[in-house]
Amino acid sequence: MATTHYTTDLPIQSVESAHPAGAKLLAGAQEKLGFVPNMYGAMANLPALLETYQVGYAGFRETAGFRPDEQETIFLAISYENGCTYCLAAHSTLAEKLSGVPADCVAALREGGELPDPRLQALAHFTRHLVRTGGRAAAAEVAAFREAGFTEVQILGIVLALAVKTISNTSNHLFGTPVDEAFAGHRVETLPAGA
Repeated sequence: MATTHYTTDLPIQSVESAHPAGAKLLAGAQEKLGFVPNMYGAMANLPALLETYQVGYAGFRETAGFRPDEQETIFLAISYENGCTYCLAAHSTLAEKLSGVPADCVAALREGGELPDPRLQALAHFTRHLVRTGGRAAAAEVAAFREAGFTEVQILGIVLALAVKTISNTSNHLFGTPVDEAFAGHRVETLPAGA
């Protein structure tokens, strides 16, 4: 029996339609990115949600100690596990165009598969492990992550990424957020069962 998922009736806000606090955040995104992602417009219905997302996202990017290709590996692994087609499209685009993730690694991340790059594979595997266990990391998994050259502080960086992606993935599920034209080349219509 198929489950019908709830989709909110709240509109995707624009700079013009949002509450003043949300409008300010959306205007900042417009200035920085050149457009307002639909996901941001959805979150702007509660400006504190969008602001929390943006602060956490910037904190992860700037302080978690991961290279750009590693950052996208984490975000793609989480988004796949959470079944967020919007974030898979967005981070696939960023991975290929800005972060230097090899195309075969992006394809593997979008399919929940094994990555050909051993370091990125170790990172994706550990990230998936944290998602699947709700952060109850097995000692052997932590040891393998550390052996791949990562640190315990970077585990906390993944926790920050999990928090950020929980906000975005869940919001996108609730809104059925349409994929922006900027990410349309990496649109995913459906994910395999269990993802």
